[in-house]
Amino acid sequence: MDEVLVSYFKKPRSYTTEDMCEINSHGGNVMMHQILELCLKNGAELAEPGEFTKRAFLNGRIDLSQAESVIDIINAKTDREAREGMKQLEGFLANAIQDIKTQVLDVMTNIEVSIDYPEYDTPEILEDDLRKKMDDALKKLESLEKSFDTGKIVKEGIKTVIIGRPNAGKSSLLNAILKEERAIVTEFEGTTRDTIEEFVNINGIPLNLIDTAGIRSTQNEIEKIGIEKSKKMAKQADLIIFIIDSSKNMTEEDDEILETINPNKTIVILNKIDLGQKINDKTGKIRDFKNVIKMSALKREGLDEFYEKITALFNLNEVQVDNDILITNERHKIQIQKAIQNLNMAKDSLENKMPIDIVAISLKDVLSNLGEITGEEASEEIINEIFSRFCLGK
Repeated sequence: MDEVLVSYFKKPRSYTTEDMCEINSHGGNVMMHQILELCLKNGAELAEPGEFTKRAFLNGRIDLSQAESVIDIINAKTDREAREGMKQLEGFLANAIQDIKTQVLDVMTNIEVSIDYPEYDTPEILEDDLRKKMDDALKKLESLEKSFDTGKIVKEGIKTVIIGRPNAGKSSLLNAILKEERAIVTEFEGTTRDTIEEFVNINGIPLNLIDTAGIRSTQNEIEKIGIEKSKKMAKQADLIIFIIDSSKNMTEEDDEILETINPNKTIVILNKIDLGQKINDKTGKIRDFKNVIKMSALKREGLDEFYEKITALFNLNEVQVDNDILITNERHKIQIQKAIQNLNMAKDSLENKMPIDIVAISLKDVLSNLGEITGEEASEEIINEIFSRFCLGK
């Protein structure tokens, strides 16, 4: 069939810790298909999605958080996101979780000692020691929880919606950012009827960029649907880009839009400065917005200032992926929040002089929550659901 290279991996020194071999051929769909058919005839079975990584997890080579990072690395849209995925694959999060679990186990050990040997410590000394250890574990958990906001940006990007009146230059801005003619630009108003969505990388962070239909009063039913969708998108956005044609006077529709959007998450762009300006940052309700930029989207003037404003607005330069552990997975965040809740319950039980074994029950729940992240406590249903998201061959 072909001259190939067969590489043999003897257990446990393989990805799955099992005996494995890889066949490297010269490629081509026909040849690959023939080799696969030959393997199947000789007893091989097709792998399920994520089966190799699942076997690595089940055989103890990696934990569940590391297995999930494989998906993040594959789906990474920026270098930063890929580096964060690699950190989790290398066990940074797993080690942090294990450190917290060790602290909680230490507290439980002290509780067990106090139950079995009540003369070992006075209640006051014991409670003070337990409180300090629980506070330290709680501080670490809260730090991980807070990192999710940053982690979410690194993983999913900033949901950015471009809004404004028709023909203000929304599509021109989208094209300028993407450096390609992605959206149709004409002198006629209402060209964009639906949303156009693209990803663009700014300073290592992806912008989930959405161009919307121009907002105005209209009798056209199709355009009305697009306008309502624009307003809904703006409410859900992390960042709003409100673009105004500064070569014309402000309109009531411009003022109405300014009244409905959040100044803290909005950048106002005074567009078409090459045609002369009738509007500036002190005009009308614009003066209530601190992030105002002059631009000519068509001539691509002012883009650098726009990128700098986004970076400053989201403190992207402070996102130190290399030095910090970021939670990027919603499942991990939920379990950390549950662990915080149970640890606070343990502290409250201690403060309220509840029996010491009641405190231990809440601490066991903390360990269970953290075990859900690393996989020791995860149900078969959760494990299967996670690996079903993998592609074949991973």
